[in-house]
This record gives sequence, structure tokens and C-alpha cells, in this order.
Amino acid sequence: MSRNVRVLRCTPTDVFDVLADGWLYPAWVVGASRMREVDDAWPRAGASLHHSFGAWPFLIDDRTVAEAWDPPHHMVMRARGWPIGEARVTIDVKKRGEECLVRIQEEAVAGPGKYVPAPLMDVFLHWRNTETLHRLAYLAEGRARRPRADTTAGDEMARSGEDQAEA
Repeated sequence: MSRNVRVLRCTPTDVFDVLADGWLYPAWVVGASRMREVDDAWPRAGASLHHSFGAWPFLIDDRTVAEAWDPPHHMVMRARGWPIGEARVTIDVKKRGEECLVRIQEEAVAGPGKYVPAPLMDVFLHWRNTETLHRLAYLAEGRARRPRADTTAGDEMARSGEDQAEA
């Protein structure tokens, strides 16, 4: 099981506002490329997101089902991506001062991916979920109800020298 953690400069509610908007799923989930439909009940348990993954012209239509929804602390989804298989994705968020700590865990639960040795699968999932949390941070911080001037995006741009190039 792969685990990734990231500190976000927003509240847990800001994170769950992004998770609750099913139409944003491909904006933060690596591999998801478009949304086709969002159940009216999303994100309550049993509701589905109908998405595609891959890159055109090799798109595969599939879906993700919410298994648990306890905002602003806990969400569990069963993400389908056949023919690769299915994964259980758990997102936990804890308040940490004026920030929050977001942890994402993912494990293969069905299909061929379940039979890949865990250490090998975890390398791929860790890389993918590092980027997933990166994208989730940009969305949650950018849409925050009380946005902060200092975001993780701002830190990254400063480190890369983008701020100096724009000045």
C-alpha cells in the first residue's frame, strides 16, 4: 500500500470542497483525462463518477465509486481503471494550525494490478500520488475560502525562479 503525505496551506474544508466537486476529478487525479457524468449523490457512499483515463486516442471509459464520505476528515473511493484493475483510495485530512495535513493511501484491490509485487507497485503509486497531492494542493489552496498569500504553488515558483523571470 502506497502512502503519501503533503501539508496544504488551507483548511480541511477547502480540501473537501474540491473532493466534493466531481467535475474537478480529472484536474487532480493523475491519469484521469475527462469527466463524462457525475451522479447527483456524489460524493455520498455508493455514488459514482464516470470518467475516462488515458490519452486520446487511447481513452478508456470507467468509473470511481465513493465508499465513505466523512467531511472534512475522511474519504474512501474505489477507482476502476480496467484493464489495469481497481484500487481503493483513502484520503485523510487533519487540521494542523492554519494548515492541514493530507494523506492519500492507495492499494490495488482487483485485477492484474493486485498481482504486481507491492514494492514495485508502490514505486509507481508513490510517484503518481505525489503529483496527485500536488494538483490537489493547487486547487484547494487556490479555491480556499480565505486564501493565503503564501501557497505551496508560490513556494514552488520561487524555487524554480519563475518569480524573477516575470519581474
